[in-house]
Formats: sequence, structure tokens, C-alpha cells
Amino acid sequence: MAYTRKNVSRLTRAERQRFVGALLEVKRRGEYDEFVRMHLAYYHPDGESGLRAAHMAPSFLPWHRKFLLELERALRRVDDSVTVPYWDWTRDRGTTSPPWTDDLLGGNGRRSDRQVMTGPFAYRAGRWPITEGVTDGKYLTRDLGRARAPITLPTGGDLEWALSDPVYDTAPWDSTVTRGFRNKLEGWGPGRGNVSWRNHNRVHRWVGGVMLGGAAVNDPVFWLHHAFVDLQWTRWQQRHPDHRYLPDRPPGAHDAQHGRIVARHEKLPPWDVTPDEVDDLSGIYLYE
Repeated sequence: MAYTRKNVSRLTRAERQRFVGALLEVKRRGEYDEFVRMHLAYYHPDGESGLRAAHMAPSFLPWHRKFLLELERALRRVDDSVTVPYWDWTRDRGTTSPPWTDDLLGGNGRRSDRQVMTGPFAYRAGRWPITEGVTDGKYLTRDLGRARAPITLPTGGDLEWALSDPVYDTAPWDSTVTRGFRNKLEGWGPGRGNVSWRNHNRVHRWVGGVMLGGAAVNDPVFWLHHAFVDLQWTRWQQRHPDHRYLPDRPPGAHDAQHGRIVARHEKLPPWDVTPDEVDDLSGIYLYE
């Protein structure tokens, strides 16, 4: 029987406690940092050689769908009542609204060094040291809304712009494409500054701190954000049932993207599954 992923703003007090408790236990066991290392290992931009699986590629959505499911399985090994909630950043847009409460993820970082001082993931609480992908400090940092260079969260209209595109992705299958649902949702845009960050990417920028870059998994909000992104893929699939993941076949030997992206029936590293096989996981989980 499929379980349900809920909107974080609708979790009961007990559900909040169980979710936080499971995250802290996965961290204590050393499993959580494995997820940070995995994301770092597969965070390859356009300019690097080799396969791109997690970002700037068609597999952005199926890769993170599988990644999210693996974290959820780790949490459920601790407490099988727990699922990953999603943060609807088109509605909960304040710096003190869910999930930024003391009984969930804690609040913004302090002005001096952006260190998060409240909630169960604050460094001073002693249960969330950051050891992977950082060059200074061992504490969680945030800069919600970017005080020095303000940025706003995406709106429902921004999401609709992505959802209304019936084509999943287009050549050259990277961060430069201007058509296709995948990059409109992932959010690599032309130009510089705030206007170049859209949807998924813009949220990472809005949160700031450790959510910037490949080690973003160090902030637990990463999972709530990506659960909402995954929900958008589900909604896109429901709206466009005749359209599916692209490319269907790998680029040819003379294509610049040959060996650099994952086609529908190719394996998603580091797992033994294809994008086609994670196209529909409604037998495992559903969204509220």
C-alpha cells in the first residue's frame, strides 16, 4: 500500500517530532553524510567532461526522485511512520512560516556568520555537525531571502510557466535549453543575477548558506524542496500523459552530448534503475 507525502504545513506536532527524530538518527548513524557525498559526486556542470546525471541534464528529475526515495527509506528504517514532507514555496513564503519553525528545521542564520542558532539542527544543539563539502565551519548556515542582495521565492505563475510546456526536454540537453519542462523547472536561465535563477535554482539561492552548491544536502530543507519539485514532475506527467522523459535514445557518436547524458532506458548512476523505471512510483508513495 502506498504511503503519503504531506505538505509540511499540515504535519501534526507528533509527525514533526517523528520526522525530525528520524533525520537526527540517520545522521547519528553516519548514513546522512553518505547522501551528502553522493550528491557531491554527481553534481557535474556543463563545463566538466563525463556523464552528467544529477544536474544540468534530462536526468535531473529521475535522479533526484530516486535520491529522495533512498533517503526516505533510510528514515523509515528508523521509524516506518515517517515520510518526507514537501515545502510549497509558492504558498509558505515567509522566513518564520513552515518549515522554519523551532520544532522543524529551525530559522534563519544569524547576521554575523549566517549560523543557524535555533531548532534541532543548530550546531549548538550538538546533533548536526557538518563534515562534508565545507571549507570552513561545522555548522548549518542560511541566509533566507539574502538580506544584502534580496531575492524572492518563485511564484505559482513561475511554476505554471514550466508545467504548461508539454515537451520534457530538448537538445542540447543541458543548462542552455530554453524550451522543455525539465530546465524550466530546474531553473537555469540566461543572463546574470536574480533573473537567471528560476524555480528550483531560485529556491536554493533564496535559502542560501549551505544550500548553495553541491553540498546543499547538508541542510535538511533540501529534501522538502526536492519533494515539492518531484510533485511538480508528477503534476506535469498527469497534465501531459502523452509526453514522457526525453531523450528516448542516447545521442549518437558524433553528438557533443554522446556519453554525457542518460537516455530513458539507460541506467541512472549509482543505481541499477533507468529513468523509465522511476517514471511512476505511485505504487510506493502518493502526494497529499
